[in-house]
Amino acid sequence: MKTAVNRKLDPTLHSPDAKELETFLHRKIISQREAITHIVEMYQMFLAKLIAPDRPVGNLLFLGPTGSGKTKVVEATAEALFGDPHALLKIDCAEFQNDHEICKLIGSPPGYLGHRETHPIFEPQRINQWQTDKLKLTLLLFDEIEKASDALWMLMLGIMDKATLTLGDNRRVDMSHCLIFMTSNLGSRDISKEALGFGSSKVEVNDQHDEEVARTSEEAARKKFTPEFLNRLDKIITFKTLRPVDLREILELELEQVQWRVLQSAGNNQFVFKCTQNAKDALMEEGVSIKFGARHLKRTIERRLVLPLANLIATGQVKLGDYIVIDVINKEWSFMCEAEGAVVPVFLEKEPTAPKKEAAKTAGSCGSECPAAYHKDTPLIPASDLAGEVFGIYSSTIGHIPSKPPVVPDKGLGWQCAGCGCWNPVEKNVCYNCQATRSKQSDYPDYGGF
Repeated sequence: MKTAVNRKLDPTLHSPDAKELETFLHRKIISQREAITHIVEMYQMFLAKLIAPDRPVGNLLFLGPTGSGKTKVVEATAEALFGDPHALLKIDCAEFQNDHEICKLIGSPPGYLGHRETHPIFEPQRINQWQTDKLKLTLLLFDEIEKASDALWMLMLGIMDKATLTLGDNRRVDMSHCLIFMTSNLGSRDISKEALGFGSSKVEVNDQHDEEVARTSEEAARKKFTPEFLNRLDKIITFKTLRPVDLREILELELEQVQWRVLQSAGNNQFVFKCTQNAKDALMEEGVSIKFGARHLKRTIERRLVLPLANLIATGQVKLGDYIVIDVINKEWSFMCEAEGAVVPVFLEKEPTAPKKEAAKTAGSCGSECPAAYHKDTPLIPASDLAGEVFGIYSSTIGHIPSKPPVVPDKGLGWQCAGCGCWNPVEKNVCYNCQATRSKQSDYPDYGGF
């Protein structure tokens, strides 16, 4: 029996899973909203099972200048969906510049040398290796596709149109569960001009510059690829050139990743460092390049921070729990240990369990020492963390602080008790240590790192 209703529907809403993916990508990828929007839309269609039959989930071509985040956005998508940025099948097209090299992908036909001794990249086991019971999806990346031979482009026509591929031994591979990404720098070289630092910039990066990059890149793609190849693409997305303000945000993310590397790999020499504003400005001045994008900034961080920190660890100048302040004074880099034993490394678990009340009662105040519930042989601080195992620290002066996890949860990192300073998981409203009620003033939904 029909029931008459007049209910307005909103087709712009996203499912919780799609929202989670979108939130994560916006946190990890700077200034590339168009690419994120199309990835989330295709993921939403996949979840709703409305992908066109006998076609891949999507065929996306990413154009734009080097260092703008084309490969990074694919890795971030893999990290958001599978918890690992390497959970994708990546094809480096520079390895397929000759026609015969496509045998690496599909295998040699019968009668050719090595027919049964080699395993093609596109065999089903490798394509499906990252799929889970919950998510039957494969991310397939063709990196720098313009460098591949015409034979590879012809091979991809069947994949992009009918989602099928025939291997050298006549096995057919179903690729309808693949979300296909292709990256290319076509056209960006024609208009990119190097500008090291802010003062010597020769290119004004604005919306007009982005439109010129998009127009030049798309024209170059039309000249490079055949019409039947371009006609199988769902979308061509041109990445924007990163502005200095975007690179400053990337700088903060990279510093957090360096801190994570220190906590993860320094062994018994885990320590915390902080860059002053002078140090960050110096990194920006030396690391900003319109031509090379974020990669030049990363190289500057490796040279100015990571290498000196590695020397400090190797020579035993830093110890467990040290607090290092990095500054630039009169154009000279300074590394000062301002406190010893200031932090205690701890371990965060993915699905935390509340500490026993008996342990919390004997913990004492949260001041010079971490509460007893947290500084056992393997201390635990609960945290709402989608990525699983990440490190955090406890400081006698600034309380419990998590290092920035590889995956930022959509609900925030947690909250700090206004009474005793203890760090608590976001899903709890009562402090584990002093049983105080959570207040809005104690929330830190997007902690900015060290």
